[in-house]
Amino acid sequence: MNSESPPGTNRKDRKGNGVGRILTAILIFQLGIGAMLVLGDVQLGRLSLPGLGPDAPRLTEPVRPGDQRRTYTPERDRPPTQPARDPGQLPERLMLTQIDGATYRLEGAVAEGDGARVKKLLAEATPTPETLVLQSPGGSVQDALELGRHLRDREIGTQMLAGEFCLSACPYILAGGATRDIDDGAQVGVHQHYFGQSSILPASFAVEDIQAGQGEVMVYLNDMGIDPMVMTHALATPPDEIYVLLPEQLREYNFVTQED
Repeated sequence: MNSESPPGTNRKDRKGNGVGRILTAILIFQLGIGAMLVLGDVQLGRLSLPGLGPDAPRLTEPVRPGDQRRTYTPERDRPPTQPARDPGQLPERLMLTQIDGATYRLEGAVAEGDGARVKKLLAEATPTPETLVLQSPGGSVQDALELGRHLRDREIGTQMLAGEFCLSACPYILAGGATRDIDDGAQVGVHQHYFGQSSILPASFAVEDIQAGQGEVMVYLNDMGIDPMVMTHALATPPDEIYVLLPEQLREYNFVTQED
């Protein structure tokens, strides 16, 4: 029997295999979380995931292949901005400001309710936004997903400038851009999310909630044309750390729009 695939199916098969691999990785991760939750019930009702030591590198230090995890506290840690502009203290929620013509800057933390609020700001902006330049330490995953879907529906592009950063939930907004232009000098970073919890995975936090949250993110990334395999890095990085994606990874996972 001829085992060769019909012409034109290889790309689809590879995408399906990639989704299958990430789903398997997520299942293994969630089973591990379930075991740790049981342990956490015994040990003071709280669990800790493996992390970096006290001398771990910070975001201000250069990122190299194989050395991409950094400690991360949004209020304290940010990548170096030189020689690019220093934004100073970022707003506690997303702010929309015009840069030039139909290009706007969307900057600040992603606060709860920002999805609906920023959608309203975009609708009221004149001229109609065509590109959003992003800089954010992250925040609410649900609002980032809501806003990312809106950007794709409105065919608004996203852009990252040299020396600027898009971390935690921000890459989901970035992924929503109809076009995505990321300078090699920008930093895009991912990690595990709280999904509404204020502490790191307390024992009362149900495994079903983790599955639902990660499942929603998986569907979103697939819909946006991003390779879901990027989630392997997010799932392996605790919420108090960040995994910085290299420029070649951003292209590999299709965060950067490829020209025809």
